[in-house]
Amino acid sequence: MLEDQTTAASAAPWPAAYPSGYAVVDVETTGLARDDRIVSAAVYRVDAQGEVEDHWYTLVNPQRDPGPVWIHGLTSTMLADAPLFKDIADEFAARLADRVLVAHNAVFDWSMIAREYARAERTAPVRQRLCTIALSKELRLPLPNHKLESLAAHFGVEQRNAHNALDDARVLAEAFRPSLRAAASEGVRLPLLECRPLTEWSDGAARIVRQPTGPGSASSPSSSSSSSSSYSSYSSYSSYGQGSWRPSRKRPACPYPNPGRYEPGKPLQQGMRVAFSGDTSTERELLEDRAVEAGLHIATSVSRLTSVLVTNDPDSGTSKTTKARAFGTPVIDEAAFGQLLQDVAPAAEG
Repeated sequence: MLEDQTTAASAAPWPAAYPSGYAVVDVETTGLARDDRIVSAAVYRVDAQGEVEDHWYTLVNPQRDPGPVWIHGLTSTMLADAPLFKDIADEFAARLADRVLVAHNAVFDWSMIAREYARAERTAPVRQRLCTIALSKELRLPLPNHKLESLAAHFGVEQRNAHNALDDARVLAEAFRPSLRAAASEGVRLPLLECRPLTEWSDGAARIVRQPTGPGSASSPSSSSSSSSSYSSYSSYSSYGQGSWRPSRKRPACPYPNPGRYEPGKPLQQGMRVAFSGDTSTERELLEDRAVEAGLHIATSVSRLTSVLVTNDPDSGTSKTTKARAFGTPVIDEAAFGQLLQDVAPAAEG
C-alpha cells in the first residue's frame, strides 16, 4: 500500500502549492506551562518531497529544574554544562529558516520555541507550521489514537527511544515522508497554519504580548496574571508522580463563573467547563493542568453545563461523546484545544 502511494506520487505531478522544504522538529521541555523551558531540541531538515537532508540536536540548559526526568531522561547534572537557549538560537534559526515547521501536535512545539525566542529578544524565522496529527486526519489514516508511536507503527517506522528529541524527530521525519507523498498523490491540501511570533516577554509577570491578529485588533495577554498566580503550583511537572498510576490531586476551585458553551470561531473564556475523553498525545494530567492555569474548569463528566468536550476520536461512542451529542455540547480535538489555550479570554467582569 505504501509503495503504491509512493509510486503514484512520483508518477503524478507534484502539487505546485506545496512548500519547498520542511523542518521536522521535536522539543522536550520542563513542562507545559507558559514559563516552562526547552531542555533539548532536534531538527530534521527535509526537502520538498520529504527526503531527509540533514539533522541537528542539542541539549539546552533551562536554568531551572528539568521537570519530568522520568519522561525525557535529562537530569540537572546532564544539563548543567549545556548551552543556554540564547547560545543556540542562531543555529536553531538557521535550521528553521525558510521552511515549514513540522511537528506532532505542532501548536505545542511552536509555542515553546516562540517563547524561547521571545525571552532571547529574538524572533523565530518560522511563518507556517504543519501538524502531523492534522495531516493524518486529512489522510484518514486508520490510527487507534493520535500518539506518535501509532503514526510510526502505521508506516513501519521503528521507535528506538521515545521522548528523546533526536529519535522522536527522526521517527516523525520518516513517517512524514510517506504521509506527504500520500497527500500529494491524493491531491490533499496540506493543513498549514500561520505562526505568529511573540513580540514581547516578561518573566516577572509571565505575560506575553502578541502581534495583532487583524486590522484594528488589539494585543492582549494570553491569560490574566491573576490566573497564573492562582494556579502557579500546578504549572510544572514537579507535582507529578512517576509511573503509570498517579493519585488524584485536589485542584483548587475555579474562581470564575461558567460563561456557558464554547462557540466555534470564538476564544475560550475563563470559567468554561472543559471535559476530556480518550487518548491525547500530551499527558492528560499535564494538558488539564495547562487548562487550569489558563482559568478553565476541568469537568470529570459531561453534563448540560459542560462548555466543550476535547477528544481526538469523536466517533468512539464513549459515554462522554454520547452525552455531548445528546446535550449539543461542542466537540473539538486536542490540536484545536491547544491553539485555543494560547489566547483564553478573561472572565467577564461583574
